Order: sequence, then C-alpha cells, then structure tokens
Amino acid sequence: MTVALRLGFISMLCFVVSAAGGQTKNSRLDSIQSIDEVVVLSRLTFREVIPSHSLNGEQLKRLNSHNVADALRYFAGLQLKDYGGVGGIKTANIRSMGTNHLGIFYDGVELGNAQNGQVDLGQLSLDNVEEITLYNGQKSAIFQPASEFGNAGSVYIRTRRPRFAVGESSHLRLNAMYGSSDMARLSALWEQKISSAVSSSLSAGFLSSSGKYDFRYRRLAPDGTVAYDTTATRSNGDIWALRAEANVCGVFGQGAWNVKAYTYNSGRGIPGAIVNNVWRRGEHQWDHNTFTQASVQKSIGNIFSTRLLAKYAYYNTHYINRDTTTMMTDNRYRQQELYISSSNVFEILPAWSASAAYDFRWNKLDSDMRQFVAPHRFTNAVSIATAYNRPLFNIQGSLLATWVKDHARRLAPRSHRAALVPAVFANVFPLGNKILSVRAYAKRSYRMPTFNDLFYTDIGNADLKPESALQYDLGFVLERNFGQGFVRHLRWQTDAYYNSVRDKIVAYPKGQQFRWTMLNLGRVHIKGIDIEAETTVEPIGGLLLTARVQYTYQDARDVTDARDTYYRDQIPYIPWHSGSAIVGIAYRNWTLNYSFIYAGKRYNQQENTRYNYMQPWYTNDLSASCTFRLGGKECRLNAELNNFLSQDYEVILNYPMPKVNFRIGATVEI
Repeated sequence: MTVALRLGFISMLCFVVSAAGGQTKNSRLDSIQSIDEVVVLSRLTFREVIPSHSLNGEQLKRLNSHNVADALRYFAGLQLKDYGGVGGIKTANIRSMGTNHLGIFYDGVELGNAQNGQVDLGQLSLDNVEEITLYNGQKSAIFQPASEFGNAGSVYIRTRRPRFAVGESSHLRLNAMYGSSDMARLSALWEQKISSAVSSSLSAGFLSSSGKYDFRYRRLAPDGTVAYDTTATRSNGDIWALRAEANVCGVFGQGAWNVKAYTYNSGRGIPGAIVNNVWRRGEHQWDHNTFTQASVQKSIGNIFSTRLLAKYAYYNTHYINRDTTTMMTDNRYRQQELYISSSNVFEILPAWSASAAYDFRWNKLDSDMRQFVAPHRFTNAVSIATAYNRPLFNIQGSLLATWVKDHARRLAPRSHRAALVPAVFANVFPLGNKILSVRAYAKRSYRMPTFNDLFYTDIGNADLKPESALQYDLGFVLERNFGQGFVRHLRWQTDAYYNSVRDKIVAYPKGQQFRWTMLNLGRVHIKGIDIEAETTVEPIGGLLLTARVQYTYQDARDVTDARDTYYRDQIPYIPWHSGSAIVGIAYRNWTLNYSFIYAGKRYNQQENTRYNYMQPWYTNDLSASCTFRLGGKECRLNAELNNFLSQDYEVILNYPMPKVNFRIGATVEI
C-alpha cells in the first residue's frame, strides 16, 4: 500500500470518529439503557445439564480478536492450526481428535464442508458476533437438531440480535481499522425496528491486506548443523474479502422466527510452505460462499416446544497453481447443501422431559476437473433424548442414528454407511446449591468420510467406514458471584478426560508399488486435563480487574500398530502442555488488556525424533481502548500491539507467523 493510500486510510479513521450529521441519539448500541426483545418461550428451551465455556461480547471486545479463530485460542482443549498471516487458513481441533470431529454452528445451524470436512474459521468475522460458546461432548440440552448429537465437541457462534432503547427505531455502527501488512478493515452494522414484533439488521465488512511480513526461517540438518538461516519477507499472502449478512427476526406469542442471508467473497494468495529455502509460490484461491437459513420456534405452554430449521448453501472455489516446479492447476469446485431439521421436546413430568428430532441433509460437489466423479450425498439422522432435572442433580441420555448414502459418477461406492451414537451426561450439586457442581459424561461420537477421503484422485477409497471415538469426562466447576466487596466473581473449572479414536482415516502406502490410499487404520488414545480459572476484583470504586487463565495437558498417542516406528509416539502438532492468560483493567471509559498464549514442545511428523521436534512458542499481546462522546455520538478508539516481543515461531511447520505487528481502529455509533 502506497504512502498516499496509508494517509488516506488514516484520514478515514479520523473521519469515522468525528462523523457528524443526522439526528443525534441519546443512546448507543451497547448502552446499559438499551433493552433486549423479550421472547417468552417454554422453560424446556433453556435446560442444560453441563455448563459450557463462553466468551461474550464485552470479553471479545477486549481481546485482540477479529475472527472466530483468534477467539478460540483462549479455550482450553482446543488446538488451532494457523498457516500464518491475515489470510492464512485457520482450523480448530478439539482434544486431539481432529478437525472433522468439531461442529461449528452459526446461529444454530451447522457450517459444513462435505469436500474436506473443514471450516476456515478465519473467514468468520467477529464484527457482528455476540457470543462464542464451546461444548465438550455435545450441547447438553435435549432440545436441538438431531445432527448436533453426533459431534465430539461443538462451537456455537451467536450473532447480535437487534435491540433498541425506549423510543429508538434504528442504530448504525461504523468501524475502521488499519494495521501491519497494509491491513485495512471496514465494517458497518445497521439495525432497524420494523414493528413492535419485527426487526432487521444488515452487517457488512471489507478486508484488504498485502499479507507481507518479515520472518526468520532457520532449519537444522539431522546432525544439528545450520542448514538454512534466512530473514525474508512473506510473499503471495495478499487478500481481499467482502462479507455481508442480512437478518430479519420477529416474535409471536410464545414463538420466534429468523431469516438470515449470508455471503462471503474473497481472493487471496496462498504463500505455501517454505521448503528448501523457497518461499515464493504461485498459488491463488477465490471463494464465493453464500447461504440462506431460516428458523421458527413455537412453545405451547411449558410442556411442549417445536423448532423447524432450513438452510441452502452454495460454495464456489477457484484454485490456481502457477508454480512451474509442480503440476500446473486451474480448477473450480462447486458445493451445494440443503438442510432441513425438525426437533420437538415434551415435558412428561415437571422434572422429566423427552425430545425427538429428524434431520435431512443433501450435499453435492461438482468440478471442472477431467473425469471428476461428481459425488452427492443423502444423510438422514434421527435422535431421541431424555433429561431428568432435580435441584441436586441433572441427568441426560440421548441416542442418535445416522444413515448416509453416497452416489458418484463412474464409481460404485458403498451402498450406505450408518452410525449409532449413545451418550449419557450427569451433573450433581453436592453442596445443595449452584456453587459447586460435579459433572461427568460418556459418549460415542463419529465423523463420516469426506468426499476427498472417498473420491480424491488416485488415493480416495469409496469403502471407508465412519471414524468413531469414545469419550469419557469427569470434572467440577466452582463458581461464586459476590454482590459487593473486593472479589466480585470467582470461577474454577477442571476436567479430566480420556478419548479413544477408532477406525481413524489415514493415508497409507498399499500394495507392491506402495500406492497411497485412504484406509481405516488409525487408532489414537488421548488422556488430558483442562483447567480454567477466572476472577473479577474491584480494589477501588470504578476500577475492575479481570483475569482468566487456562491450562491444558494432553497425552495423545498413536496406538495403530505395534510394528510401527512411531507406535505410542505423540501424534503430530499436539503439545503436552499449552495454555493462555488474559488480564484486563477497566477504569471508567478506559480499558487495558494483556493476553498470553503458550504452546509447548511438539512434533510435526508421526515419529518423535529430534529432526521432527518443534520448539515451544508463546506470544504476548496488548490492547487498549477508550470510549467517549463526540457530537452526541458514542465513539471508541482502540490500539493493539501483538507479539510485542517479536518472537519467531511456527504453528505449522514451514509456515512462519508474523513478528511484532500492530492495529489501530475507531468505532462510532449513531
């Protein structure tokens, strides 16, 4: 970005802060004067057996997070794969079971990718997100779609619902940000009250970055001598992205409805791995993702509730590889998804309820590749669940049955695949109140083979079985809120767990010519401990100090075959020790936030040898913000300094991460 453009963008920041015109409102979007719409639903809707982990809107503001991937770094038990830079692909892995075992839900509907099973979390902006919630095992409420019972863990992203103060009918929030790597980010949120029962919102955002940042690339030979030691600038990491989301929601009696339309368009370079001291690549990718979803929920008194969900998604990906040292590629991939769900819950007795749900999903993948098999999939899922809730204990049981049938051109895949998923959750309050809870669960989860697993050129295997996992968890939560005094809030949470993954889908050399193919060969045993603690104190009036610390220990061993050289070795990229810390200071209109993320030693290949060893890494980030009123409008200025110790590190081998980098931004609410 030229100097003129930089100055122009900084001028735009100033304009956003000082923007005037239009009718002055006496309230702001996030003011305590605003009130949420009250939707009266059955008490059955909100019953959960095991509490979740969450980051709400105010906490997300204080973190150096601008997409969902950045925020998930602060949850215990999650490992993030980050390929570096603003536009780098980012995926999450829960408790070492693999990315495909984690369900990502956007306003109650799962985001899917039948091609590779992965969701790029870097594409999901936090501009309009109100809360991010993590559930281990599954969301422990029986009133949910059938497919939600099948995941090993779930992340729920809840966007902002329009809300207005008394006498208000519209809101407008504008945000501008500039930072390292020539990063420019603009976003806007408009909310409009249509009637007393209907409201709408429109959120849009634009991102641009050159993707350039300095890095150090250092590699050692097997004998320990330095093979390469290079300082260079990351190239081919440019990105532009445009996001827009429209919502219309309403209430009626004991019911509520919502319609959402979402689109994401981007073009980005793919820097690629740095191998043999080569870091200039010719890969580029364009994405055009759209979906429309609708939901309606109705309660009849306190004994029955029903919910209908529907979604249609279309994903278009264009991938080009101009690297002459590899095979030249220019292909387009088109995915379609149709999803319909019906879930119902009924109160049998005041403390005993039961539910039943049915999901239908259709997926199709097309491509302009030569001799592409064009697979499409029909998925049917049925669940039944029951819950018994008493003041001193809660217990829940569920059973999910899933049938999948695939069709493919020029191939005769397995006629069908089926999976049965039972689960039992329990929560006990031994002190007779909500201060201490002891919980446990046992569950079987699964993940279906993706289209790439089944049909990818040369290595796909159409006869794959679903990959399954057994999960066991035992933990407790100690939480206390104090109305006054020095300590305002205290929470401590510990979970010990054991997971066993069977029929893990792996690439394996087969036959006399060692041709690679996908097989159900893998077995992994995982033992771990997650610890979280958070507190809020008020040493003097108006000064709030918050702290949140999480630590994870994981022992994830490959136990596939005792004859393998890597038998019982730690699986790739899983550190034994990891954690994070967040410390925040809030005084009047000022906030200061410090965050620390740590990942211990790990290995980048199956064999835990010195050559595959990866050093521990950590980052230190600072952010500060100030809110004030200017011309009757609520304004906010914020600044970030990330990795301020300028550590050289890699999350994924050969993908160096940025050194010290900064961001400044301004927000105005009209």
